[in-house]
Amino acid sequence: MPNKSSGFTLVEIAIVLVIIGLLLGGVLKGQELINNAKIRRVANDLSGISTAIYAYQDRYKALPGDDSGASSRWGAGVANGDRGGTISGDFCGDPNGTAESLSFWRHLRLSGLMEGDSASSEQPQNAQGGILGVQTASGPASAIEIGGLVLCASNLTGKIAEAVDSQLDDGKPGSGSLRAYSQNKTPVARGCAVNVTRTASVANTLGYNAADDTELYTICKSV
Repeated sequence: MPNKSSGFTLVEIAIVLVIIGLLLGGVLKGQELINNAKIRRVANDLSGISTAIYAYQDRYKALPGDDSGASSRWGAGVANGDRGGTISGDFCGDPNGTAESLSFWRHLRLSGLMEGDSASSEQPQNAQGGILGVQTASGPASAIEIGGLVLCASNLTGKIAEAVDSQLDDGKPGSGSLRAYSQNKTPVARGCAVNVTRTASVANTLGYNAADDTELYTICKSV
């Protein structure tokens, strides 16, 4: 009697393919939800910190970090600013330095307008593991792109940077009140050797490179 060969029927194969499709769909949907949550968090961070700045100015008549009355209010160990109306230092400044861009964070925490250790000037992280920072103006000194106080967030993929730009501004990296700066696939950390926001902004002819997750951007938004 001939041996009967065993194998999968067409129905069984179809069921397996359906299950695989459902699993892939669930994974992709889950990734989309994670990305959407990151986009909301970055946008909320920029908006929330802006609100805290206005509240601080209303209460103390000075910018956090630039406040010359900080030590008399909270103790001799708290660095004063020069009340010059601008924030000295870069958004990715030396974590052991004394620039106003770092005192900014401690002043906000001491005022109760921002959560965190009130003894620390450490910059918070954003949703993609980059840093949130503050400085005065962005773009090259010879052609400032955004004047005044700006908030920056580093290490954002093109997909997330573009979504935040579209939500808060015009969706274009080289125009509007939010600008994007290419990091050339190099992560930005505290104390960065090169502040990419002081260079010319990325050209907006092709927009953000959202297809390549290794392409990273720092975005800066006017307060």
